[in-house]
Amino acid sequence: MDDIVETAFKIILHAGNGKSNAMEAIQEAKAGRFEEADRLIKEAGGELGKAHDYQTRLLHGEAGGKATPVNVILMHSMDHLMTSMTVRDLAVEIIELYRSRARNT
Repeated sequence: MDDIVETAFKIILHAGNGKSNAMEAIQEAKAGRFEEADRLIKEAGGELGKAHDYQTRLLHGEAGGKATPVNVILMHSMDHLMTSMTVRDLAVEIIELYRSRARNT
């Protein structure tokens, strides 16, 4: 497996973990378990940070003149990362809505 494909799979792995954590965090907030929701969101951020670090390495290589061959797996990993980051951002907002609702009841 070449380095680009290996990096793409690492991005997919960490982005998927982050997305899963964010989705779990929403469910915890829905159940009123906000400390656990906050922990999971923090964990999601850590996983997404790892995925983003791999993406940044590719970008730095490209900016430094090292051409990155593009393949479907790499494109999928970038798509997966961006989608997962959006899910995490929306999860934060949804959790805050649940938290606000819990305070007002």
